[in-house]
Amino acid sequence: MSRKPGSQPAINIALLGAAGRMGRTLMETARSYPGIRISAALVPAASPLLGQDAGGLAYSAGLEQALADSDVLVDFSSPAATSMAVDACMVARKPIITGVTGLDEVLRKKIAMAGQSIPVLAAPNMSLGAVLLLQLAHTAAAALDEEFAVEITDHHHRHKKDAPSGTALVLGEAVASGRGVLLKEHAVFEFPEQSEPIQPGNIRFTSIRRGDIVGEHTVSFTDRAESLELTHRAQSRAAFARGALTAACWIVGRQAGLYSMADVLGMHVQRN
Repeated sequence: MSRKPGSQPAINIALLGAAGRMGRTLMETARSYPGIRISAALVPAASPLLGQDAGGLAYSAGLEQALADSDVLVDFSSPAATSMAVDACMVARKPIITGVTGLDEVLRKKIAMAGQSIPVLAAPNMSLGAVLLLQLAHTAAAALDEEFAVEITDHHHRHKKDAPSGTALVLGEAVASGRGVLLKEHAVFEFPEQSEPIQPGNIRFTSIRRGDIVGEHTVSFTDRAESLELTHRAQSRAAFARGALTAACWIVGRQAGLYSMADVLGMHVQRN
């Protein structure tokens, strides 16, 4: 059985990437969840924050000890740190939830293989609205023929390194699945200043990085007579933090497997 926020006993979460934007937001959000305790605020061993106060506990770098004292690891760090965290969680037999984006194919396969021995949830976007957008994008793609050109646009803050975003790529997979095709055979990656018309059958990705935009994703379907736009806007990082905390409560006690936020919410989102 999975546990829910507010249930007893409280679950202990080791947070990797605690000093980053998402890490700080998650720790702040967790204070309103009586059934959750942040048991470790993990940062790199070379971090100048090591040993400093992290809101009631000290920033630390001991991943193995943190896992021993925790029920689940929540990861908002970096691909390199995620790779090490997956190894440590398999040794400790503890579930891991990662929201890290920019994962290469090798790390994706490693995460999938970890799901054979521990509960794993990897999601580039943990907000409820983003999960709903996935389902809507799949439904629309299945209903509209390939005369409707598809464009997936993602807006993020200027510091985000990966483009397209992980969420945009998962949306592309949902669209491709709805059409019964492979994304890699239809994806086109372009820059905002390019103005070439989208060709029918293609799934075009456009990424914009500016300001301090938390995250906005739009899937548009357009033909000569009409258009449909599906948009999700994250107005605060608290949306992702709430999703991660809900997932942490849900995954504790689960069997080994590779899960998604759709599983947490009891939804079925089809993908290739």
